Amino acid sequence: MKPFQKIQSLGLPILALIWVCFFWGTTWLASKEGVKHMPALQLAAIRQFIGAACYLAYFFFKKTPWPKGKQWRTILILSVLNFVLSNGLSTWGVKYISSGLGAVIGAIFPLWIVIISLFNGEKLSRLSVIGLLVSFGGVCVVFSDYLADLIRPDFQFGIVLSVIATFTWATGSLYTKKKAKNFNPYFSLGLQMLISSILLFAYTGATGTSVSVLQIPSQAWWSIAYLVVFGSITTFVAFIYALQHLPTEVSSIYAYINPIIAVVLGAMIFDEPLTIPLAIGVVIVLVGIYLVNKGIKTTSKNKM
Repeated sequence: MKPFQKIQSLGLPILALIWVCFFWGTTWLASKEGVKHMPALQLAAIRQFIGAACYLAYFFFKKTPWPKGKQWRTILILSVLNFVLSNGLSTWGVKYISSGLGAVIGAIFPLWIVIISLFNGEKLSRLSVIGLLVSFGGVCVVFSDYLADLIRPDFQFGIVLSVIATFTWATGSLYTKKKAKNFNPYFSLGLQMLISSILLFAYTGATGTSVSVLQIPSQAWWSIAYLVVFGSITTFVAFIYALQHLPTEVSSIYAYINPIIAVVLGAMIFDEPLTIPLAIGVVIVLVGIYLVNKGIKTTSKNKM
């Protein structure tokens, strides 16, 4: 393939990756805006229900075979890990912390993958260990900027929710990798959203933590619409397209850019603090995560 043809063939995948890098970073702000006006878990439930309806309508039209037998058990587990806990708790978390900080915490999920792998008896590469230590140092720098906030119970609660969300996402990612061959992961995504929305609706209804749909203000509905279109549908499609047409090392850079987008836009739109320690800490965390990912990929290649 000639250089020009190669660049031309990569044009659409690169545009898809740029779309992912920007819009997944902005979803943290949309969640932050939404939870100002309505209960966080109800927002997550409505978002996931509408997203599920869109996905399932497409696969219903395509006459995709439905899962069978034990596949439903896997889908149910992923519904709880990826959407009830990870998406639900991260949405709830940004009610108490800044959208930028939520995005930074969300970006550390590769560290959990390394830690979980370590407890499962897998050997870590030296690069992964270095990356783990670098990222931990970066997190310390980030939180040095929030020392005054750490004494606030609501801030502590938001941090705990966000950290649990990253752990469940990492667990769900590992479980998906293990079980993905047994079912259509994309059709499963719509089913996971549907099941999780039902579980979240049941929880918010039983605990009285929801409000009437008629009481939800327009600002929250705009946030939900943005999250459905740019968080659950178009950006995920763009991500899959980029993943299929670009090297993994290239397509994974969204994980490093999303937190930067969230931190910068959070400062511009919500006047969230953008200080030198925060900026330095974010850079250190992302460098550490890069080293962890590179170490994981190196280990995987050596096993092949």
